[in-house]
Amino acid sequence: MKLLALDSSGLVASVAVTQDDTLIAEFTMNYKKTHSQTLVPMMEAIRQMTDLDLESIDAIAVAAGPGSFTGLRIGSATVKGLGLALDKPIVSVPTVDGLAYNLCGTADVVCPIMDARRGQVYTGLYEFIYTEGRYEMKTLVHQCAAAIETIAGQINQLGRRVIFLGDGVPVFQGKIPELLTVPYSYAESFQNRQRASVVAALGMQYYREGKYEKAEDHAPEYLRLSQAERERMEG
Repeated sequence: MKLLALDSSGLVASVAVTQDDTLIAEFTMNYKKTHSQTLVPMMEAIRQMTDLDLESIDAIAVAAGPGSFTGLRIGSATVKGLGLALDKPIVSVPTVDGLAYNLCGTADVVCPIMDARRGQVYTGLYEFIYTEGRYEMKTLVHQCAAAIETIAGQINQLGRRVIFLGDGVPVFQGKIPELLTVPYSYAESFQNRQRASVVAALGMQYYREGKYEKAEDHAPEYLRLSQAERERMEG
C-alpha cells in the first residue's frame, strides 16, 4: 500500500510518501515561508526525486486539525483537490494525535502543546502500551483547546512523568515549572514538531481500519472559531 501524507497544521510544512511500512521520502520545512509557497513545490520535488506516479497511491493522509486556520485550509484544499482529481480517499489524522505519535514507545505520558493564542493550547494526553510486539497509542485526554493551567492540572492528577512537544513549548516553557508537581521533560528537536511521516504512519493504521472518507466529504477540524469569526460574533 502506498500513501501520500501532508501536514500544514502548524509552523512546519511537511510532505511524505510511504509504502507499506517503509518511508520512501519526506520533505519538511520550518522556515520563514508560507505553506502556500512551500507545500506543492515540496510535493513536486518528492514526486520527481522518487519517480512517483500519483495514480499509484492508494490514499492521501492529512493532519486535519486543530491548528493554524490558514495552514489547515491550505492542506485541506490541497488534499481535496488531489483526491478529487485522482479519485483517491482521504485519511484525516487528528493533528495532536500525530504530534504525540512522534514519541511512540516512550514510557512517559506525552503532552503535545500547540500555541492556540489567547493563553490557550491545542493539546491532549497520550501513553504508549506495548502489546503483541508493537506499541499502541492510547488517548488519555482527547485533543482539545484548553488553557495551559487546565492541562497542567490534568497532568498533575495523573501523577506520572510527562514529556512535552510542539510549538507551544517555547511559548509556555517559563510557566510549566510553576504549574507542574510531577517530573517533566521536553522532546528533542528531531521529535518536537509535526512530521508528515508520522501522519503517514497513523494514516496507514486508520486506512487499514477503514477510517477514511471520500475527497468531497473531507473538511478540517478547527475545534474553535477563527479570530475573524469571533470578531463578527462579538461585533
